[in-house]
Amino acid sequence: MSQSSTEAALRKWMCVVCGYIYDEAEGVPDEGIPAGTRWEDVPDTWTCPDCGTTKDDFEMIVID
Repeated sequence: MSQSSTEAALRKWMCVVCGYIYDEAEGVPDEGIPAGTRWEDVPDTWTCPDCGTTKDDFEMIVID
């Protein structure tokens, strides 16, 4: 019933406050979030490295 994380494409999330892009494929290694980390697996305590806002202020985006 559960979908394997390898079946779904990696996504990008944008901070609506400053425009920082969190790319699941790249992660944020400097902050202990390895490449390939899904957004839902990023800790809820994580904040935007550019402006300090919380995960609540990020939206999934599609970039062609």
